[in-house]
Amino acid sequence: MALIALAADKGSPGVTTAAVALSAVWPRRVLLAEADPAGGDLVYRGQAAHGGPLNPNAGMLSIAATARRGLAPDQLWDHSQTLSGGLDVLVGIGSSEQAAGLAGQWSLLGRSFAALAESPQAPADVMADCGRISGDTPALDLFAHASLVLLVARTQPESIARVRDRVLALSTRLHGASRGGAQPATPLIGVLLVADPSDSAKVAGQVDSMLIGAQSGARVMGTLAHDPSGAEQLAGRKRGRLDRSLLIRSARQIARDIYQQYGAAWTFPVQGAAPGYMPGQMPGAAQGPIPGARR
Repeated sequence: MALIALAADKGSPGVTTAAVALSAVWPRRVLLAEADPAGGDLVYRGQAAHGGPLNPNAGMLSIAATARRGLAPDQLWDHSQTLSGGLDVLVGIGSSEQAAGLAGQWSLLGRSFAALAESPQAPADVMADCGRISGDTPALDLFAHASLVLLVARTQPESIARVRDRVLALSTRLHGASRGGAQPATPLIGVLLVADPSDSAKVAGQVDSMLIGAQSGARVMGTLAHDPSGAEQLAGRKRGRLDRSLLIRSARQIARDIYQQYGAAWTFPVQGAAPGYMPGQMPGAAQGPIPGARR
């Protein structure tokens, strides 16, 4: 299975931008799920493959009604939409008030997201954008079913300190007393840094050493380039060669590294790519805007 959950501890480090960028270059078929209990952004910024707007009632909101009777992994496709460019998405709820409809269902969602990778009909990994998390966010029930939890953070000292503390808290909640063991616990917890490319390697090494010293069990999984121009292109607000942007080049390296290091553990047969979507294609680069976010 391969459910990858992205989240942030605090502030607006760019969780949605990271989730969209990684989904765009992921080496296998992927379903991008807006699983933020506070509400999603894609429906307001994206364009559907048919040229019209995305349907705000199809996605996590429609799943909330269906899941009360159970949720088979392949049913997720009944609630998905295709963005201009070919990326399959589950758009998020419109507001935190609508999250009440998903109360008690986050663990079920996590199981369904994880099991989609083993579907005999339409297997896919799920990239879940969980937004900002806190100690009592319901999205934590989804994390327990993930293969990898990625905490997105900027490189300011206060951001690094907060993400270290959040990693330790998550490790305790998800792994119990297994933290710091010889074998990595499941789900893996990683940190994705958003950094200036000029000193990203140095900063990543320093943060990695800090995580090791804290016996957190987490590691820096990569650095996503702080590239405002590339983020604007990804969001469809600026024209340009998105595939040549620092943002996408760094996202492709992160996806490659994660897949090469851990993909063998997520074994299942992949039966073709998504209709109209080739892994590595830049959604929206030619066909129209694809939403990013400034979380």
